[in-house]
Amino acid sequence: MIYFFYFIKQLFIFHCTPYVEDTFNDNKNNRNRTLTHRFIQPLNWEEQGLCSWFNCDLRGAFTELFDLMRCSLVCWHWNNILADENSEVWRSLSSRTLSDEALRSDILCNLPTYKGKLKAFQHALSSHDCSRNVYVKKNGFTLHRNPIAQSTDGARGKIGFTEGRHAWEIWWEGPLGTVAVIGIATKRAAMQCQGYVALLGSDDQSWGWNLVDNNLLHNGEVSGNFPQCNNAPKYQIGERIRVILDMDDKTLAFERGFEFLGIAFRGLPKVCLFPAVSAVYGNTEVTMVYLGKPLDG
Repeated sequence: MIYFFYFIKQLFIFHCTPYVEDTFNDNKNNRNRTLTHRFIQPLNWEEQGLCSWFNCDLRGAFTELFDLMRCSLVCWHWNNILADENSEVWRSLSSRTLSDEALRSDILCNLPTYKGKLKAFQHALSSHDCSRNVYVKKNGFTLHRNPIAQSTDGARGKIGFTEGRHAWEIWWEGPLGTVAVIGIATKRAAMQCQGYVALLGSDDQSWGWNLVDNNLLHNGEVSGNFPQCNNAPKYQIGERIRVILDMDDKTLAFERGFEFLGIAFRGLPKVCLFPAVSAVYGNTEVTMVYLGKPLDG
């Protein structure tokens, strides 16, 4: 127990003490180098106030996210700073992580905080877990499909879910083609196949809604029309669809604008499920933005 408290104390000292950077010339390698020095002398934090709001805010702006999370576990000032989702810490991390295009465009318009924007980027479509015929643009959120004939191509989100409730928005910024599917998939679901087919929902590893003909798809079968109403309107390019995954109730639902369209799938398996899309039209683009926990009401 004594060693445990000693470790916590040293971790607290290391992350909460101020530091300075010195730049010097390395004559041997003919280049400038930078050293970071920390004042590691143990101090009376309450009396000297070195863990003030200002210092936390300043140091946090140059600290990586993982280190910030560790700091918040040992310092209540850090914890309070990070609780403000629009603090200078989150603003700095967002500006260093997100592209200028993403921050200045309306892609993240439904996320009012810098922490929310950063979290959306961490959950965006993956450039490493997708078909070879697609790529994620520099904004970090938009998927572009190359004009490859006789191919259906998809992508998964970077992070999957096994519990909790999650919501994200998806919208097409180009023609849908004959098939355009949004939904969820396991890690085992294929992200590319030959021909123009509904890739999501083609097997038991994915569930999808084909926006072209308003069909629900799973295990290679059409499980019904969606939304379940007469003369359901067709999807319009640029229209944002909100996907709501409830891993507690094992359901997948959709919203259009502020209209709840209903639950599309029930009885989802207790496995890790990822946001996913599939497209067939050449040069079309699909954008996905993770919103976090859905708002009820």
